Order: sequence, then C-alpha cells, then structure tokens
Amino acid sequence: MKKVFKWAAALLIAAVFVGTFVFLYQKSRPKKEVYEICVAELSDLEKKTIVTGKIEPRDEVNIKPQISGIISELYKEAGQNVKKDEVIAKVKVIPDMGNLSSSENRVRLSEISLAQAQKDYDRMKKLYEEKVVSAEEFEKTEVVLRNAQAENAASKDALNIVREGISLSNAKMSTTLIRSTVDGLILDIPVKVGNSVILSNSFNDGTTIATVADMQKLIFRGNIDETEVGRIVEGMPVVITVGAVQDLRLDAQLEYISPKGVETNGANQFEIKAAIEVPEGQTLRSGYGANAEIVLDRAVKAVSVPEAALEFKDDSTFVYVLTDSVPQQKFERRTVQTGLSDGIKIEVKSGLKVGERVRGILKVDEDKKG
Repeated sequence: MKKVFKWAAALLIAAVFVGTFVFLYQKSRPKKEVYEICVAELSDLEKKTIVTGKIEPRDEVNIKPQISGIISELYKEAGQNVKKDEVIAKVKVIPDMGNLSSSENRVRLSEISLAQAQKDYDRMKKLYEEKVVSAEEFEKTEVVLRNAQAENAASKDALNIVREGISLSNAKMSTTLIRSTVDGLILDIPVKVGNSVILSNSFNDGTTIATVADMQKLIFRGNIDETEVGRIVEGMPVVITVGAVQDLRLDAQLEYISPKGVETNGANQFEIKAAIEVPEGQTLRSGYGANAEIVLDRAVKAVSVPEAALEFKDDSTFVYVLTDSVPQQKFERRTVQTGLSDGIKIEVKSGLKVGERVRGILKVDEDKKG
C-alpha cells in the first residue's frame, strides 16, 4: 500500500514538473504578430476648417426719435413685421421753458405787427380808392401786411412745435410719431411707455426706440485663426450649420476677410463674413450660434491609405507593402511621398499603386483583450 502511495506521489511530481516545463516553453516562444491589412484606393479628400460664429442681419437699423420727450404709446412689439414709414411709437413732448417763453413772445410780437400792418393797409386802401396815393405806395403796404401774416403764422407754428412737437402746416410729418425707416422685422424695443427719450445730437447718441432688420438678408460673422486665414479668399463657398436647427445646412459665400487681426487668448484672430442664402420658408433668428465649414484644399480621385498605415522617420515617410501572408505576414518597406490629409486618410502621390495592400495597426490577441 505504501508503495502505491509512493508511486502516485512520484507521478504527481513528474506531471507538475512536465507541465511547468511546457508552460515555460510556450511562454518563451515568440508570438506571431498579425497586422490589419489596408488597401490603397482612389478617394476624394478634402481639408476643411471649422469657424465658430453667429448669424446676424446684414443691416440692423436703430430707430431713434427726432425730438426729446416721454414715450406715451407703443404700437408695435418685438417680433412683428413693419413697413417703411409705419408708426412704431408716439412721444409726448416736454417743452423747454426757455424755448417756450421765446416762442410765446414771438407770437405776441407778430400779432402786434400784424394788427399795425392791417391798419396801415386799410388806411392806404381807402386813400388809393380815392386816388390820393399812388399804386406803388399801396402795393408796399400790401407787401408789409403779407409779411406780417406770414410771420404770425410761422410764430404760431413754432410755438405749437415747442408745445406739442407737431407742425400745424404739415401735421403728417409730426416728429412725435416715431416711424420705421426701413422694411423688416422688429428685433427689439428696449423702451417702455413712460420712458424718457432724447434725440440724437453732437453730444449724445440718442435713445433707441426700436431695432429693425431684414431677416431675409443674413450674414455669418466669425473669427479664423492666423494659421489658416492665408488659405482662404473672398468668394469661396461656405457651408453653415446652425446648432439650434438640426439637420440644417445653409450655402453661403465668403465676402469679407478682415485685414487686421485681433489677439484673443494669445492667438491672432481675423474676422470673416459670409453671405447666407436663406431657403424659402426657413425662419432664422438673429444671434443663432453657427459653424462655418470652409474647404481649404481638395484632392479628387487620389490614391489614399489610412494615416495609421504610415511610418514617419526623420524627413521620410514609409509604408509596409504586403508581399506574402502564408504561413505568416511578410512586408516590404517602401518610401512614399504624401500629399493632402483629411485627418483619417492621406493622399499618396508616389510609391504606391491602387489595389496594393499595406500594413495597418497591430491586431490585439483575443486572450489579451479578455
């Protein structure tokens, strides 16, 4: 019985020894490396840049009053369409006491002058009818009377403008009615009824009553880095994507590149503008964030491979062309000349033909994945 146990123990030790030997032998053997294979093919490559910015109206007009006062009525709201000369608001005039007093004195003086001129005219007319005075003297008094009447009417008109802001001779062109100067959409009305407003002058920009713009004439405004601004020119096609509107791509044309850069976060940025073609029935809002996609370079039907298939060393670029795959993969190292890259594929100008298979990335063993 003891001999049986001894033999069993000896066999167990031998099995462990052999298993360890086999395990170590397998671990010491070089592993077969297997690479993914990529095929050189013809592709259309594009190098693009993305410029962030926003959508704005081409012409945004600020409507300002022609007279100072207080907003008494608002006839429009933001978001409504307005026509040229359509009334947006009404201003109640707060007269300046100095101008008011001066205008009232002018009216009183004109009335005195008119009364005197009327008396002289009546007297001269009677004498002319009796042929006591000449026609020339009578005509002079008539001219004086007409001048006095005109001055009286002008003084009253000026007084009414100071008091009410309305001309008696042309009430339709009242400065108290704030009218739109263009056709378009009202983007904003920053004032409310009761707000004081002032007219634009050499000392003040004036109060904005409303902002009006034509929302069918839009532009994209953004900034491009100095490393790429030299590769774009006016007239290049641009594709605009709007973050707030899914699956919307707008065609545009680059129309302005700023000649002067502005430093932003340590980098020089140049402003660009692109005219947007708004599709019929599409509604866009001013201030939408957008991205402009500009194609900087293009290669049509170029021999291309994935960038991962290239090896860069010093100033040279290499690929490994597959020469045999049985019993294991064999490759030939070859120098190539590269061209345009879109970030995934790269153009091979020379050294490789369409259909040739090249080495890609190293495959990972399934047991290593586990």
